Amino acid sequence: MTQPRLSPEIINAIGARVLLSEGEALVHFAQNLTPEFHVAVEKMLKCEGRIILSGIGKSGHVARKISSTLASTGTPSFYVHPSEASHGDLGMIRPEDVCILISNSGETFELGDIIAHTRRFAIPMIAITKRPESALGSASDVTLTLPDVPEACLIGMAPTTSTTLSLALGDALAVALMELREFKPENFRTYHPGGKLGAQLIKVSQLMHDGAAVPIVAAETPMSEAILTMTSKGFGIAGVVENGLLIGVVSDGDLRRNLIGLMEKTAREVATLNPVTIRGDSLAEEALRVLNSKKIGALLVVDDTNAPIGVLNIHDCLRAGVA
Repeated sequence: MTQPRLSPEIINAIGARVLLSEGEALVHFAQNLTPEFHVAVEKMLKCEGRIILSGIGKSGHVARKISSTLASTGTPSFYVHPSEASHGDLGMIRPEDVCILISNSGETFELGDIIAHTRRFAIPMIAITKRPESALGSASDVTLTLPDVPEACLIGMAPTTSTTLSLALGDALAVALMELREFKPENFRTYHPGGKLGAQLIKVSQLMHDGAAVPIVAAETPMSEAILTMTSKGFGIAGVVENGLLIGVVSDGDLRRNLIGLMEKTAREVATLNPVTIRGDSLAEEALRVLNSKKIGALLVVDDTNAPIGVLNIHDCLRAGVA
C-alpha cells in the first residue's frame, strides 16, 4: 500500500484536530459531570479496604493508570485483570473493598465474573461507562456516565476520546480524595521516594549533619579556637551561640573582613549577627534556593527556638538530586 505524501502542515492539523476534539469533550464533561460523582467519592472515602480497578483492552490500561494514581496519592488500590479474576484472582477482592469497573459499552463479557462476585458478597461497585442502561451500569451501585461524544478518529471507532474521558474522570476521583483527606507534600513523598520528584520532597532534616558534626562555638570563644572548629568540621562556617541559641555565624568571608587583629577578637566580634538559617522541616529544595540566592555554601539548621540542630552543605543537596 502506497503511503500518502502529506505536508507537515496537514499532519500538524490532524494532531491539532484530535487535541481540540478531546479537549472540547473534556470541557463538555466538566460542565455536565454525572450527578453521582459525589456518591462515588463518598463510597471510596469510607472504604476500609482497597479500591479495586478492572477493565479489558484500552479500558484495562486506563484502569491500571487510575489505580496507580490512587495508590500514589494515599488511597490503597490495585488492578485486577478480568480474565485472571475468573481463574482465582476473585479471592483478591474482599467485602471491605470497593470495585470500579470500566467499560465504554457496559457490555464487556470478561467483566461478568467480577460483577457477579461483587453482587454475591455485597461489595460496593462503581461503573464507568457511556451506557448507564447496560449490563454493567444496571448492576452497579453507582454509575459514572461518560458523555456520548464521538471518538477523535475519523472512523469513530478507535478508543480515543472515550479513554481520555475515563482517565480524566479517574484523576478527578483521586484529586477529590486527596483534598478531602488533606493529603500533604510530606505524605506524597512517602509514596514517591525515588527520582526527581522524591528529591524535590526531601526535607532538610533528612540531609543535614547533626550532633558533633555541627560547627558551634560560644560567643566569647577566641578566634584562634573558632578557626580550628571551622577547619575541623569542614563546612567553612561556625555558628556562634549564646545561652544555647544561635546569634551569629562566622564564615570565610567574615575572616577576610577582619584580618587585622583577627586573633585578638572573639567569635561574637567577627560573626555576622542574625544570620540566614533554615528549619529542619523545610524542604531541601527551599534550602538550595537560599544557598544559591545568598551565594553561600552552608546553612545552619535551627529549631523553633533558634537553637542550632544541624548544618546543611550545598553539596548535600546536589548529591541527593535536589537541583
